[in-house]
Amino acid sequence: MASAPISSSNHKEFDELPKENFWDVADIFKWEGFWYGFHQIESIKAFQSHFQACDDDVILASFLKTGTTWLKALCVSIMGRQSSHHQQLGGDEEEEEKDLLVRNISHFYVPTLEVQVYEDASHPDLSGRGLGTPSPRLFHTHLPYNTLPDSIKNSKCKIGYITRNPKDTPVSFWHFFNKILRPGQDPFPFEKAFESFCNGVHVYGPFFDHILSYWTENLKMPHKILFIKYEDLKSNPMQQVKKLASFLGKPFEEGDEEEIEKVIWRCSFERLKNLDVNQNGAICKVPNSFLFRMGTVGDWKNHFTPEMSQRLDQIALMKLQNAGLDLEMNV
Repeated sequence: MASAPISSSNHKEFDELPKENFWDVADIFKWEGFWYGFHQIESIKAFQSHFQACDDDVILASFLKTGTTWLKALCVSIMGRQSSHHQQLGGDEEEEEKDLLVRNISHFYVPTLEVQVYEDASHPDLSGRGLGTPSPRLFHTHLPYNTLPDSIKNSKCKIGYITRNPKDTPVSFWHFFNKILRPGQDPFPFEKAFESFCNGVHVYGPFFDHILSYWTENLKMPHKILFIKYEDLKSNPMQQVKKLASFLGKPFEEGDEEEIEKVIWRCSFERLKNLDVNQNGAICKVPNSFLFRMGTVGDWKNHFTPEMSQRLDQIALMKLQNAGLDLEMNV
C-alpha cells in the first residue's frame, strides 16, 4: 500500500525528473522508470542503500491492489506452522488462532519495506522482524524488480510476486485511492483514472512494466521468484497454496489436505474482512478496513465501457507480446 504522495516544494533535486499530477491531488515523479511521490523516493533510496538481505529472507512483492493482503496472510499462515513464534506459543492451535484474531496479521508480520520500515529511518531496527527469532524474516514491497536493493537480487532470498487481471486492478485501485485521497468528496472520475492507468502515469506505474519486471526474472530464476496470479488463487486455492508452501520451503505432507483447507479458510477474504482487527485500526494512517472491498474476479465489467475493454486489450497485447504471459484479461 502506498503512502499518499505529497507536493514537492523546496526539493530541487527533483526539478530534472519528469513530473505529472496524480488525480489532481499531488505531484509524482518518474524515477528509475516508475512514478512515485517524492517522499516515497526518499524512503526507497534509504531502502536501497541500507537494507541487507539474508539468504533465508522471504520478500513478497506486488503492484497495488492485486492481492497483496491475501498473499501476506497465506505466507504468514504457511510459515507460521513451523516458526519459532508458533513454537513459543507451544504449538497450541487455540493460542495461535487467538493471535491471528487480535492483530492485523498480514501487516504485523509482513511490513512493507519502503512504506513502513524505511519511511522514517535510514537504519531501522530489523532484529524483531519476521515470524522467527531471528529468522526467517518476511517482508513486502510494492517496488518493481529493477528498483529492489542489490542485496536482495544477489542473495539467495526468495521472492513471491502476485499479480491480477489488468482490468480488475484499476477498478480496485480507483476505489482504494478515492477513500484515501478524497474522503468525503465526490470520487475522482473513473474515466480520468482509467486514462492515467493506461498511460502508466500513476503511483508505482506503469502497471505492465511492473509485472514484466518480475515475470522476466521468474523465467530466468524460477527457484528464486514465484509468479502467482490472483485468478489462479481464486479458482484453485488448494493447488496454489501447495505450490506456495513448497516454494517457501514449508511443504505440506502428502494427504494433508485438511491442514491446507485450514490455511485457506484462515486466510479467506470473507473471514479476514470480518475480523474485528481488520474493521478497526490503521496502518500508516490508512484504516485496515480499506484493504478489503469485494475480493472478487470480474468487477471490471461493472465499470468498463466496451471501448475501455478494447483499449486495455490492445495495450496488453502490445506490452506482453512475446513475453509468454497470459493475464486472462476477460475473466
